[in-house]
Amino acid sequence: MTAVRRAASLLVAALVLSAAGTGQAQATGYRYWSFWERTGGHWTYATQGPSVARPDDGAVEGFRFAVSEDSADASRPRGAADFGTICAGTPAKSGTKRVALVLDFGSPADAPSGERPPAGRTACARVPADATTADALAAVAPPLRYDGNALLCAIAGYPKKGCGEQVSASSGKKPAQESGSSDDGPSLGLPIGAGVVALLAGAAVWQARRRRDVSG
Repeated sequence: MTAVRRAASLLVAALVLSAAGTGQAQATGYRYWSFWERTGGHWTYATQGPSVARPDDGAVEGFRFAVSEDSADASRPRGAADFGTICAGTPAKSGTKRVALVLDFGSPADAPSGERPPAGRTACARVPADATTADALAAVAPPLRYDGNALLCAIAGYPKKGCGEQVSASSGKKPAQESGSSDDGPSLGLPIGAGVVALLAGAAVWQARRRRDVSG
């Protein structure tokens, strides 16, 4: 009886793990432009919005359009991110500052239905010394589009519609090299769980038979 109870407990545990894997496969994310700052050669998710942040002369700022669940899951801008390279043709000028911008329009998988992302590009904005990142962005990548809550919805007119809408994970997966795991990872939850159930059930039956043989 003890072996049977133990087998039942193991089966329940395995089913819980299987259900958890299935829940991850149904996770949702949001399609939006994320804002990044370049510090020490690395991208850091900005703690302020572009309409508030006031970068210094020589700053490198990045924007990436993608589907992600939250800031920890957000995709970083791709491409060259060196101020000296991006602003090489824009000399310093008194009373202004230069801000290097990296614009990554994302992958086709992240694009809204019927749209295709433009090629990524960089730009050097020379703006007044007190300008915000949004001012710098408007100077080199119009038109910008915002919603009623001042959320940045489009850069250089992309995307044409939508703003931070919720989407299913399956409709906007990131490539494996960006997310750090295979796109097939979450969907394996159910098969793996079923395999664990079968394995544990077999072990429990074997254990019960062994005990009967010993006692007999």
